[in-house]
Amino acid sequence: MDFRGGGPTRWHQPQPAVSAGSEGLAALSASLARALADKHANSNLVFSPLSIYTALALVAAGARGATLDEILLVLGVPSRGELDAFVARAAGAALQDQSGSGGPRVAFACGVWSDMACPLKPGFRRAVVDGPYGAEASTVDFRGDPEGSRQLINAWAARATNSLIDSVLGRNSVNELTRVVLGNAVYFKDKWDQPFHKSDTSDAPFRRAGGAGAVDVPFMQSWKRQFVAVHDGFKVLKLEYKMDTNDGLRSLLDAIASRSGFLHEHLPTQKVDVGEFRVPRFKLSFHDSVVGVLNKLGLRLPFSEAADLSDMTGLPLVLSEVIHKAVIEVNEEGTRAAAVTMEEGCAAKPRPPPPVDFVADHPFAYFIVDEGTGAVVFAGHVLDPSTQ
Repeated sequence: MDFRGGGPTRWHQPQPAVSAGSEGLAALSASLARALADKHANSNLVFSPLSIYTALALVAAGARGATLDEILLVLGVPSRGELDAFVARAAGAALQDQSGSGGPRVAFACGVWSDMACPLKPGFRRAVVDGPYGAEASTVDFRGDPEGSRQLINAWAARATNSLIDSVLGRNSVNELTRVVLGNAVYFKDKWDQPFHKSDTSDAPFRRAGGAGAVDVPFMQSWKRQFVAVHDGFKVLKLEYKMDTNDGLRSLLDAIASRSGFLHEHLPTQKVDVGEFRVPRFKLSFHDSVVGVLNKLGLRLPFSEAADLSDMTGLPLVLSEVIHKAVIEVNEEGTRAAAVTMEEGCAAKPRPPPPVDFVADHPFAYFIVDEGTGAVVFAGHVLDPSTQ
């Protein structure tokens, strides 16, 4: 995992092969982070770029014409085939559950629920069920029993996330006009390779933004060598998971959004000695509509009367809502740090570089990134670790 004054997080995988899908997801992640940071400028934030990306990919599977072109443009891929290939690679490699062999516990699931009076077209069903999405397709009675249908979908979300998220759809979020609901769920849990010791955790001030003053929160500490990169105006910490911090959170988010490769280019590549090293514990949640944000990023046709989602069902459809919910918790156990071997030759030892301080005691951004595919699985910012 990365923690920065805006940065990424990751579990250990080979270096990613560049693809339109991974670049598109990186660009969308950066744009979403900046847009959601504007919308939630006074609160903590967590969201899953990969989940939003996949949900839009499900819509693309049923779209045609200009509607499909607009979705592909926002997702940064030239064709539906390349979009499906990237999702297949992410779901098949990066998001495989490895808990049986001591690795991360991962769940990646898609679901499609259609009203009994609005059957899915065979081609769309094949694309989302038999294709890379592996979606669970169910027929429900939105018209006759919208509340029962809502509860069924929420139960699916709870199963897919090991009950970390017990509901997504609130009361009256589906009704007799609902015809199709598409969903994606991502769950990730892992332990740090070298956990923090709880006995070393102690309270210290965290400086909140906007002149709100400081608040005492628990900081995890370590004196081991760390992956830290020092850049102009910000630092990046890689914990395999990893962290970044910087005072100019907005300027950093602008820089990350300026080009898709920014995130990966600024990751540390070697461990350094650290002086003062403190990272706060935090637990965050998010539950909101992201339609307005997607509109700002250029996705408008699917939500309009001009929408062409005719490959999905035999009836005209308009995308009416995109609801996103995410939860993240970072503590002493949930952190991984990669090991580095330092070799010494027989020549005279050079003067060692001074230790680097890394103290995440002010607002920072974080990203959880799979290195194998470049998929940004979770992202957000922390303005006040004492609140969720």
